[in-house]
Amino acid sequence: MKKLVTSIALVAALAGFSGQANAAEEGHDLAHAVEHAAQSGHYPVLKPEELDWSFAGPFGKYDKGQLQRGLKVYTEVCAACHSMELVAFRTLEDLGYSEAQVKAFAANYEVEDGPNADGEMFTRKAVPSDYFPSPFPNKEAAAASNNGAAPPDFSLIAKARGVTRGFPQFVFDIFTQYQQGGPDYIHALLTGYQDPPEGVVVAEGTHFNPYFIASASLAMAPPLSDGQVTYDDGSPETLEQYSRDVSAFLMWAAEPHLEDRKRLGFMVMVFLAIFTALIYLTKKSVYANKEH
Repeated sequence: MKKLVTSIALVAALAGFSGQANAAEEGHDLAHAVEHAAQSGHYPVLKPEELDWSFAGPFGKYDKGQLQRGLKVYTEVCAACHSMELVAFRTLEDLGYSEAQVKAFAANYEVEDGPNADGEMFTRKAVPSDYFPSPFPNKEAAAASNNGAAPPDFSLIAKARGVTRGFPQFVFDIFTQYQQGGPDYIHALLTGYQDPPEGVVVAEGTHFNPYFIASASLAMAPPLSDGQVTYDDGSPETLEQYSRDVSAFLMWAAEPHLEDRKRLGFMVMVFLAIFTALIYLTKKSVYANKEH
């Protein structure tokens, strides 16, 4: 019995040592990757994971429930710093909201309008035809409130951000119609904050994130955490779920007509296939009696 207990203890000790060794090796590899990126100027240090999105592929569609959750995350967290000045409130009807709900939602915001009869600008409650306003009066004020870095507008962020996948991956992407590089990157960035590996020093006021596309650290502190936003549909209130939902919402904001485009593209491909077949049959019929 003593030998059995001793053997189990020895195995456990070896397993623990192995786990520590692997963790140390991973930390060393990450530190080496950071150093290499700093020398070469190529970021991110780590490539984003390719996730499974409902809108992926030639027949993908948006999950309206996910988009509504993403809107909630944006309005309760992201909107404090990031605008969406190219997205009108009225387009929220595409997410499944009624006209009355959109009108009530827009009324929570104030927008600048004018000039009035006296030639002065004034503020009023937003209406569905207005666009998501910026939380700051100008870019200078935005930069001053965020360590000198003005938060980017989120209207097109899911299409403007992405990591180059390189050869030969981009060749396969043509056939799989991989277009979700932006959401993959946003999700990786939001969930990728961590302590810098040993030997890596980040600038004061910045936060280490190996998925950031411009450097190894960024000025934005981790914006999301577990339990931060309350969901009404019972979905998990976790960092992972928040990141997925807001990434999908930002993809919709950048390309609200994605489903229509894919449907039209499929119809065009069917037409081209039929047209090609007809051309072939016509050629075969015309030259059937010709000597070759």
